[in-house]
Amino acid sequence: MDDGGIVSERLRIGVFDSGIGGLSVLRHLVAVLPHLHYLYVGDTARVPYGNKSADTIALYAAQSAAFLRNRGVDMVVVACNTVSATSLPVVEAVAQVPVVGMIEPAVRAALEATRTNRIGVIGTRATIESQAYELALYAHSRREGLAVFSHACPLLVALAEEGWLAHPATYAIVEEYLRPLLEAAVDTLVLGCTHFPLLAEVFEQVAPLHLIDPGYWAARQVQQILGIPNSEHPLRHAPHIEYFVTDISSNFAAVARQFLGFEAYPLHRITLDHLVPSTL
Repeated sequence: MDDGGIVSERLRIGVFDSGIGGLSVLRHLVAVLPHLHYLYVGDTARVPYGNKSADTIALYAAQSAAFLRNRGVDMVVVACNTVSATSLPVVEAVAQVPVVGMIEPAVRAALEATRTNRIGVIGTRATIESQAYELALYAHSRREGLAVFSHACPLLVALAEEGWLAHPATYAIVEEYLRPLLEAAVDTLVLGCTHFPLLAEVFEQVAPLHLIDPGYWAARQVQQILGIPNSEHPLRHAPHIEYFVTDISSNFAAVARQFLGFEAYPLHRITLDHLVPSTL
């Protein structure tokens, strides 16, 4: 495939998340593959997923995957660590196209980055309780003495969704969440929730660690799978993106702009409940 011609422009990439955190992944995708056609689904009416049961997460994920399948996407990017950790096989079965999650790309990057073999992982409660990152890190590591320390950070999703990116409360909460990981002397921190990269500046000020943004590495994996090199032809127009959300909050536009660096428009409100029966 070429790097910006007719073939790549015809590719439709579906991206979905529990809310707007997945826009941080979309930003990376647009940066490395600007000529593709993107469809973003944010289940903003039911965010967060991290405190819900595995069955409920699987159902919600299947509904987003079905929506994107019905829109004729060529690939699905699961821009949600919670879904990637608990329900990736469900998405693959429903989407019926190649699926890229967050965990495998981040794991490879974290193992490459660490110099002390001590890696921290933060995420939603569901992601951490699944142990998906620990299992993948230990499975992929070829080193002796790897130690993984995980900590659930459920409050950070709400702070990111509200746009509290530099609020004193955010700094205090991040310091509290990172304390046990710093006491464990980790040198690398996986931001295991797509909302967390928006708080990267806070993390950097609280602790000088190697930060792993799974969305960045997932975008690179998509690029590798598609076989599209870095584009030498900058876009002469805005990226081709369609946005679909299940609820439009009063601060959506402002927060989305912080995630993307540009306006999220046009924005369509959708319902997902009817797409997959609750007996899934």
